[in-house]
Amino acid sequence: MSKAKNPESISLAMKLARRDLRGSLKGFRIFLACLILGVAAIAGVGTLSSSITTGLKANGQVILGGDIDIRLTHRAAEEDERRWIGEQGRVAEVQTLRAMVRAIEGGKRTLSELKAIDDAYPLFGSLVLSPESGAESTAELLAKNNGIYGALVERSLSERIDLSLGSQLRLGELNFEVRGIIAAEPDKAAQGMALGPRTIISTAALQETGLIQPGSLIRYHYRIALDPSVTVPEFYENVKTAFPDAGWRIRDASNGAPGIKRFVDRVALFLTLVGLTALVVGGVGVGNAVRAYLDGKIETIATLKCLGASSSFIFRVHYLQVLFLAIGGSLIGLAIGVGGSVFAAQFLASTLPVPPKITINAGPLLLATAYGLLTATLFTIWPLARARETPAAALFRDVVSSHRRPRPVYLVALGFCFSVLVALAVLTSEETWFAFMFVGSIIGIFAVLILVGYGVQFLARKTPRSKIPSLRLAVANLHRPGAATNSVILSMGLGLTLFVTVALIEGNLTRQVQEQLPEKAPAFFFIDIQSNQLADFIDTAEAVENVSDVTQVPNMRGRITNVAGIPADEVEVAPEARWALRGDRGITYSATPPEGAMVVEGSWWPEDYSGPPLVSIDREIAEGMKLAIGDELTVNVMGREITAKVANFREIDWTTMAINFVLVFDHHSLQGAPHSHLATARADGEAEDNLFRAVTDNFANISVIRMKEALQTVNRILEQLSSAVSAISSITLVAGVLVLAGAFAAGHRKRVYDAVILKVLGATRKDIFVTFLLEYTLLGLVTSIIAAATGWFAAYMIITEILEAKWINLPFTIIATILVSVLVTLLFGLLGSWRALGEKVAPALRSD
Repeated sequence: MSKAKNPESISLAMKLARRDLRGSLKGFRIFLACLILGVAAIAGVGTLSSSITTGLKANGQVILGGDIDIRLTHRAAEEDERRWIGEQGRVAEVQTLRAMVRAIEGGKRTLSELKAIDDAYPLFGSLVLSPESGAESTAELLAKNNGIYGALVERSLSERIDLSLGSQLRLGELNFEVRGIIAAEPDKAAQGMALGPRTIISTAALQETGLIQPGSLIRYHYRIALDPSVTVPEFYENVKTAFPDAGWRIRDASNGAPGIKRFVDRVALFLTLVGLTALVVGGVGVGNAVRAYLDGKIETIATLKCLGASSSFIFRVHYLQVLFLAIGGSLIGLAIGVGGSVFAAQFLASTLPVPPKITINAGPLLLATAYGLLTATLFTIWPLARARETPAAALFRDVVSSHRRPRPVYLVALGFCFSVLVALAVLTSEETWFAFMFVGSIIGIFAVLILVGYGVQFLARKTPRSKIPSLRLAVANLHRPGAATNSVILSMGLGLTLFVTVALIEGNLTRQVQEQLPEKAPAFFFIDIQSNQLADFIDTAEAVENVSDVTQVPNMRGRITNVAGIPADEVEVAPEARWALRGDRGITYSATPPEGAMVVEGSWWPEDYSGPPLVSIDREIAEGMKLAIGDELTVNVMGREITAKVANFREIDWTTMAINFVLVFDHHSLQGAPHSHLATARADGEAEDNLFRAVTDNFANISVIRMKEALQTVNRILEQLSSAVSAISSITLVAGVLVLAGAFAAGHRKRVYDAVILKVLGATRKDIFVTFLLEYTLLGLVTSIIAAATGWFAAYMIITEILEAKWINLPFTIIATILVSVLVTLLFGLLGSWRALGEKVAPALRSD
């Protein structure tokens, strides 16, 4: 006997789902818009990030300047080191430092990033000069001609101190002739942050400038194009054998610009999480859309149940509809995201060191699709499961809002989808802790907004009835069955909270840089003061009228190589302390605690201490490295390993802008090492220019950093960064606005019914309009106040606890948020209700 065919098969469910979708997508427009927006943001960010990373990797040799870059600070390689390096392949030697450049004609001067190159530079890529520079080779342009060396300068430098081709400039004790304008440097991205425009001279010329002094902050680079017979892993193994304790910092072409890659990775992570947040906000819209769609299908669902369709079959049919739409919306989002990333790559090509290499990787696209489908499922299960549990008779009576809670199996499914979504966000991120904190914060804000929504409904229910009919109805609408209160607070609240947080952080940081830091900051930092110049420098600075607080400290560079006996590249370090292990750091020695720092654990050494090396370290860095008082820290200084015991932890107030170092050694351990000095001085108005001229006229080797210009640079960076972050965060706000529109659209049917009943009872269109106006004003006001308060709290904690800066209240940002929220809620609420005001009573009652 043949087995009976299952009347509720998947194929039948799919057929009914497709047939139903062919009717109309009207109820799912917001659903699709929210899904497309979130998926497009995640897919676009992922594709752009991978394209930039691929471009960096493909051009790693050009960016780094070779297959390998060996860097030493303060000292050049010894003869045996040079010989060994030369045996590995073709070598180009480059020295970089900061120096003052002065125009011979006119006397204008400025700080410049100086680079000295040899004839082999560059090993990869090419140094591009402007057309007017001539056709000679770089070596010919820099060579000594008629007793004077040549120099190449960036156009910004030539404009700043009025230089042109053929002009002369002075570096240290030597004059140079400007013979070319730099248009592009192949390895510029590898240099890090620049405090001035570039000047390029030859290595032979640098030797004659007098800028190379014991302890001068000079970085010596040895770029190697490896012989074909030597691989990068083999090179690293050979280095460990040949020079295990040389103190070299070695990078290879696989990560030629680590700073750029870290920045791209972190921005991509932030953008992806913001895209996910927009998707989750859109998920509220998905739930609203499904709920509104089911409201319109009440009679159909009831009829199918009366004809014998099981509740699980009803669930399958409608979930398949959602799934089809989610897949379609995700595919559209992927297409828009990839297209947007291609456009963005072309736009960014001129601002990046190498153009992004467009690559369509499956990883980001699959991740975006997974986010989209999981979000759609997460916010769909609840309304579908509630509809599934409702008896046919209840559906015919149109009491959707009184459904029972879903069965446990659906609650488990909800929990599973939520867990997978969080796990994907955290585990697919390289910065797991940041991702975890971000997701945790969003969940916390979501929970707060949900509680606020229920709280508003509870208070509205308990509020005494007003004698004003419009106000009484507006308050009642906040807690009536099917009210949009929760949806509006969730949709607008999360986007506004992020926007307020970003705006307050940006405003505080900008005000700190523009107003508070300049009041505390010295006028100048002076670098590379030699020990034999120190007394004369102080006399010169103090002789200038209205100059005060001339302070100096010894200054050298060192790299942490071991932390409590563990190699630095193996030790587990908290994210906020990792920067201290990247490359070399400024270090100093002192007999007394530095200004602006307080010893919070341990004790400072006696002023006449002469025992084994001791070191004082910043408390936050020590905690990040899990150091305790008495642990050992090894630092490589000029190729010499110095192991010191941690004597104390200091709390450093960096906002004082006083000279401070993460690591301060006792004065006995480093006093004999070659080093220079760093100094600061305060001056106002005319005294600034007088001090600048006095120092640069008398000390050609001393580099002068004007703090006003440095702070302006920081402020520009902050403004650009905050603009970008605000624009990105607005994606969440856009999603919120879409959801807001969907929430009001979902309640349109009930609005029509309410308006008709009120008209029957004698209300005029004006009365109904005022009722809706008051309701939406109350909703917008409550949402904006909660969002402003939550955003203020988040920004306050970040500024005071994480950045440890002083909080500045910005009331305008809060007021603007409240006004915008109320206006947007009013706009979309009234637009969604306008048609309800015009409904005729008789047709509406006949159709109900």
